[in-house]
Amino acid sequence: MSTLKSYFGEIEDGIIELFTLKNDNGVEVKIMNYGATITSIQIPDKDGVKTEIACGFDTLESYFSEAYKANSPYFGGTVGRYCSQIKDAKFTLNGVDYKLAQNAGNNNLHGGIKGFDKKIWSARPFKENGSVGVSMNFLSKDMEEGFPGNVKVKVNFTLTKDNALKIEYYATTDADTPFTITNHTYFNLTGFSNTVEGHSVQLFSDKKQVWDETGAATGAITSLAGEPDDLRSAQEIGHVHKAMGGGFEHFYLFEEKGFKLDNVAEIHEPISGRSLEISTSEPECFYTPEIYLRCPKTGKWTSIWEIPRILL
Repeated sequence: MSTLKSYFGEIEDGIIELFTLKNDNGVEVKIMNYGATITSIQIPDKDGVKTEIACGFDTLESYFSEAYKANSPYFGGTVGRYCSQIKDAKFTLNGVDYKLAQNAGNNNLHGGIKGFDKKIWSARPFKENGSVGVSMNFLSKDMEEGFPGNVKVKVNFTLTKDNALKIEYYATTDADTPFTITNHTYFNLTGFSNTVEGHSVQLFSDKKQVWDETGAATGAITSLAGEPDDLRSAQEIGHVHKAMGGGFEHFYLFEEKGFKLDNVAEIHEPISGRSLEISTSEPECFYTPEIYLRCPKTGKWTSIWEIPRILL
């Protein structure tokens, strides 16, 4: 088990550092302190061949390329102060109306123009209980991107000897404020040698949020029982795509778990033998087998891939 800190580049706001976490099984995770962003996850296949399974870049400059910004895919970033969309980029809290940036049509997406994924976080590597990790900290100031309250945020990334990558979120605020945070990593368990349509997915939920035509939640919930996108029994992604006439993205909902950590989803890729198990203490996860996500030529891949995305 080891942690390596290295220089990754420099932007106007300061120096960017890259932290490489390794265990004894050949698993390697890289995280930069710009946006508390996972830039790489490498895992061996069933034959011991290690390859990349997460979308990201080998250079800091690639995250600022025009091609990447035009796609705005948030590769691996820590998204906040509010992940997902806020309808019409406004909300009312304690009798006060707040107006936010409209960066997704008329809605606010992932915290606004310069959310948590575009901030420099302070970082500290650590070792505990036979695991290695890095702790990222950031102060989101009152009225930053239009949100009230000063919020102290900490995200711990931990790689264990059992090949688990744990992401733990902590936050305190001095005022009431909307707050929901996630990591935005995209996975392809083939190592990007193929699309994800051969992956099998099982997701232990029978209901989802209802969204309006802009992609904002309406507050309604609908059952998935008997529908093609009911993934409680493992299904091949390509078969689900065919049944639904294309790709999809859902906010799947679970029963309230009282913040108890539970396994909620499993993804398997038969050729490589790689599997991804997802556990969360939250009552929901966002899933989309992304279709035609374009990875700019300045990154690791030059083609268009389909990539499953699990956001927790």
